[in-house]
Amino acid sequence: MEANREKYAADISSIKEAHERIKPYIHRTPVLTSESLNLISGRSLFFKCECFQKGGAFKFRGACNAVLSLDHEQAAKGVVTHSSGNHAAALALAAKLQGIPAYIVVPKGAPKCKVDNVIRYGGEVIWSESTMSSREEVASKVLQETGSVLIHPYNDGRIISGQGTISLELLEQIQEIDAIVVPISGGGLISGVALAAKAIKPSIRIIAAEPKGADDAAKSKIAGKIITVPVTNTIADGLRASLGDLTWPVVRDLVDDVITLEDCEIIEAMRMCYEILKVSVEPSGAIGLAAVLSNSFRNNPSWRDCKNIGIVLSGGNVDLGSLWDSFKSSK
Repeated sequence: MEANREKYAADISSIKEAHERIKPYIHRTPVLTSESLNLISGRSLFFKCECFQKGGAFKFRGACNAVLSLDHEQAAKGVVTHSSGNHAAALALAAKLQGIPAYIVVPKGAPKCKVDNVIRYGGEVIWSESTMSSREEVASKVLQETGSVLIHPYNDGRIISGQGTISLELLEQIQEIDAIVVPISGGGLISGVALAAKAIKPSIRIIAAEPKGADDAAKSKIAGKIITVPVTNTIADGLRASLGDLTWPVVRDLVDDVITLEDCEIIEAMRMCYEILKVSVEPSGAIGLAAVLSNSFRNNPSWRDCKNIGIVLSGGNVDLGSLWDSFKSSK
């Protein structure tokens, strides 16, 4: 990488170290294929099923790496985070496996199935208002009271390194992959995936998939600086965060494109995952398939030579009631 480019929060060495650290605890998730979806898309698709990861999502990789990176004194005081979704459950589970406390600040209105996961894994739920300022304020108060260590959902080198282990596995499982499509929100997942994949295979393309109702990454790429969206509106509850100062440089430099999708496209891709691939995915997890099936991808000559495409199915934690309602409303 160019000499004037700042050092990123993670690199291939930290990602390989993370993989050695977390390997005894994580699932090496399978890669599924479907001839039907290959015919529909006109490509060979390889689905990295992080919906089968412990905790039901990729987030366990980063959370596990962060917890295992703590020294004994830090770990004894526990960990804290603020999250409405999969990171909350992942951190609670990682803490439980190490026998340390996990304080999880959860905003009101968070999906019930994800809050239930936090409780199931022994995390202590502390409620906040839905605003980011309230989440941060409550988390700060918990930090002061407990002396615990803050583990940010994505803007943390340990988290990015943990998520990057997906690329190590995927490119070992399917060596011919020439592009990887990854959901984008705060950028922890795609930063880790991009750093590892491009170190292993510099020619590989990394494509972000983002809801149109939360398109800060697409706007940021165009502007060349972080742009935040004041209000988000998407069924993909896991993709409503904004890029961080550690993830943005990687997204800026190593992500080749951002494809934005309407909610109806995400729901249709979700339906295909259930009906054709036979896997349970949440909206955020299905958006990669939606991107590959979109006209903006199909009609873009830049991607014509991408024949073997990895798609990260990032998670499978979905409220079934909301799922059926979304299917009915999309008809």
